[in-house]
Order: sequence, then structure tokens, then C-alpha cells
Amino acid sequence: MTFTLSDNAYGTDSADAKNAMYNDLRPQLQGLLHGETDLIANTANFSSLVFNTMPGLNWAGFYFLKGDELVLGPFQGKPACIRIKKGRGVCGTTVVEGKAIVVPDVHAFPGHIACDVNSRSELVVPVRGPDGAIVGVFDLDSPLPNRFDQADADGIEALVKLLEATLA
Repeated sequence: MTFTLSDNAYGTDSADAKNAMYNDLRPQLQGLLHGETDLIANTANFSSLVFNTMPGLNWAGFYFLKGDELVLGPFQGKPACIRIKKGRGVCGTTVVEGKAIVVPDVHAFPGHIACDVNSRSELVVPVRGPDGAIVGVFDLDSPLPNRFDQADADGIEALVKLLEATLA
């Protein structure tokens, strides 16, 4: 299978604009993941595709669960926190709660971990292994307050499901 990466400019001003972006991203990601099962390769391409396609981001990447902490995986953006305890910050809380978390203002999130002081909003989605257990998270940060909403959470969750299918 071949894949084509779009050079479309996407809007984030409405749910319809966001849905159009995610509808375009899904086949691009499917092309990147097709026939590849290596976790590092797939998560590296995943984070690059999202970071270089979605407007208003300053970080996009993965953390993987190892024991009681999340350990930094492939990402795009400035250097990041390497280890995050389960239950700490937005990423660690996502692991405990087992669901996507949208944070409109990171300064209002109790215990937020500021890896990049320029981040103002965040979206974190759990990544599950073949048995349904959380194996990590996909984390998006933005320098814009209120950058993420439920349309983003739904769109990123759909992309993460494509990645999860490669984890068998």
C-alpha cells in the first residue's frame, strides 16, 4: 500500500473543521502504519504526522507505562519530562482514570507538570494493548488556551485506535 501525506491547511475554529481534519488524517495514518508492527517506528510517525499537520501545537508524543511511571517515547517538540508517576499531571491522571482528558487551561489543572512553560492547554488519550490494558498515553500540548475540545478527543481517540491495532 502506498500513502500520501496531505499538505492541506486545517482550521480549528469549529467541530466541522476539526472533523474534516481528522477524516483526512485517518487514511494518512493508515498508510503510515500499513504492514508495520514496530512500536517505535509507528509511534514516531504517528507523533510526526499529528505535530506537522494539526495547527496550534507545541508538543505531540507518547509516554509508555513501565511499572508505576510513564516513560517518554517518540515525540515532536521541545525536550520533555522523561518520567511521570502514575496519577501525577494530566498524563498520569489519564492512566488512573482510563479515559481521555481535555484540559482547557493547564494552570487550572491540579498538579499539572509544566515540561514546557509555554503550554496552556492539553489533551491526553490512553493507548491500550491487545488485552485492553493501558500501555501508554498520547499527549498533545498547545500554547493556546482552550485549543482542545471533545471533537479533538474523539478525533485523536480514533487515530489511537488505528495505532492500537498494530500492537497485537
